[in-house]
Amino acid sequence: MKQIIDLLWHRLTGIMPGELNQPELAWLALSRAHTPLLTRRRALLIINRVRLFAFLFAVLTPLWSAVDFLVFPFPLWLRLAVMRFVVSSGLLALLARYPPSGRLPNAYRALALLFFIPAMFYLSSDTLLTTYRLAGFPAAIGAGYAFLPFVLLAGLSIFPLTIAENLTIAIPILLAHSITGYLHWSASDWSFAATLWLLILITGVSLLAGISQLAFMIALVRQANRDPLTGVIARKTGEEMLELQFNIASRGNAPLAVAFIDLDHFKSINDTFGHDAGDQVLMTMTDIVGANLRAGDTLARWGGEEFLVIMPNTDLPQAEAALARLRGIGFGMRPDHTPITASIGVAERMADGSAEWKALVELADQRMYRAKQGGRDRVVSA
Repeated sequence: MKQIIDLLWHRLTGIMPGELNQPELAWLALSRAHTPLLTRRRALLIINRVRLFAFLFAVLTPLWSAVDFLVFPFPLWLRLAVMRFVVSSGLLALLARYPPSGRLPNAYRALALLFFIPAMFYLSSDTLLTTYRLAGFPAAIGAGYAFLPFVLLAGLSIFPLTIAENLTIAIPILLAHSITGYLHWSASDWSFAATLWLLILITGVSLLAGISQLAFMIALVRQANRDPLTGVIARKTGEEMLELQFNIASRGNAPLAVAFIDLDHFKSINDTFGHDAGDQVLMTMTDIVGANLRAGDTLARWGGEEFLVIMPNTDLPQAEAALARLRGIGFGMRPDHTPITASIGVAERMADGSAEWKALVELADQRMYRAKQGGRDRVVSA
């Protein structure tokens, strides 16, 4: 099995050189291991594209009634026009019901409705059209309704979906086409099999387009998330992550601690030994701290020699214990071989009664300055 995975990995990296790390390969199949930030940004992108697709369908679907009016008998036109009005109304309701958000369950529901509504129209219109014996030009226009599954499956290509997500939507559409084909199938007409094969081919192309978008998005988010010097989470990403964790903690009435770390006398390193030496100190410090953080904790560079540690599900005593362990390990050495020390301020959502994440960071920042004023090389938590 490992050999098969390695072979698949080498094949994929040959197609998408430099885009994904090996642990991220599984992210193309399932979303379960996606990071919260990737999930949030992907959900927002999916909903935005759902809204764009829904708007396009809501506008164009009723307009085709003018063509139907010219070629179909009036009773057939009227019933199809009512169906089109219902579809357009449903898509407009979808637009109103799902504004842009970063919640993946909302994105899933919006995506499912986007494809469910036209699929039901396809099944209903196909059933209705078979009750009329159309010939000539009206029959040709009626046959055009059979192309809706092609449009839907091709539309999947605009979404950054995993393999599992893509197939979850594509398979019901293929089944719907198979059901209608089976109902009208005859031994002398094998066009159904040809169209089904073409639909499967379009599904494969849409799947490749979706995971290619997803791979690019994973790489883009990873690069944008990281501080270029130290490789830890950048400030903007840290703010997004902290906001997300704060909302989760608030909904679950759970603790959330943050530690504001400022390296002591860092300016003197740059002034005495040069900026390259200062950069090396920062890289060493983040390597040490990153290697010794608890599972679930996140280190972010806040600016210069300032860092923030985000500690979900951590109360104040637990945060103090974790920071005492880090201080015991140390933060590295200065170029003159003296130890690097840090002034640290800690705040916790429940203990400090913070109503928003910005207030929590501000409080930790204030306590860090109190640690500086108190002689540096210490932790202030209250």
